[in-house]
Amino acid sequence: MSRYHQLRDDLHHPGRWHLRTPVDEHGQKLNPWQFTEGLRLEPLGVIRFPVRPDGVELDFSWASFSIPVVNSPFVQLFERLGIQDVQFLPAEIEGHTGSWFILNALRTLRCIDDARSAEVRYFTPEDGQPEKVGEYKYVRGMRIDPSKAEGAHLFRPWGWPEALIISEDLKQALEREGITGTRFIEV
Repeated sequence: MSRYHQLRDDLHHPGRWHLRTPVDEHGQKLNPWQFTEGLRLEPLGVIRFPVRPDGVELDFSWASFSIPVVNSPFVQLFERLGIQDVQFLPAEIEGHTGSWFILNALRTLRCIDDARSAEVRYFTPEDGQPEKVGEYKYVRGMRIDPSKAEGAHLFRPWGWPEALIISEDLKQALEREGITGTRFIEV
């Protein structure tokens, strides 16, 4: 059975930068959740990320609200591997040159294994959000059912879009390539 990992940001990388909520060319904040819904997005104009505090550039970083931001070597690796189900949206990083992109995962799979996860909670009518009843409210120690991952290399789990899941093969490729800023948690 295949192994999968949650791709996380290495928050302990020495001197690292911290990307904030994206803004448009007029400085207006963009809806950050649109980048976690698994939907292809039309070009959004110029997307900029403020940086506070500034620091060491990383090949992979989370911006606010679980938005993965990557550089050209990261994108080129995905192209070489033929990874599908992803959209790279051009972005700019305040005070930094180079090519940057939002990694927009286009696949969402219903694959969280509630029984093997440490703890899951669902929204109930008592939570006062009727539109969310039956959706995940909390997932801790997430485990996925690999048989429901359909052989995917990159996806977000249905109901918990702040998680970005990758295959063991993709994890190993990122490590071989020396991509900075990544941390992996087996799920």
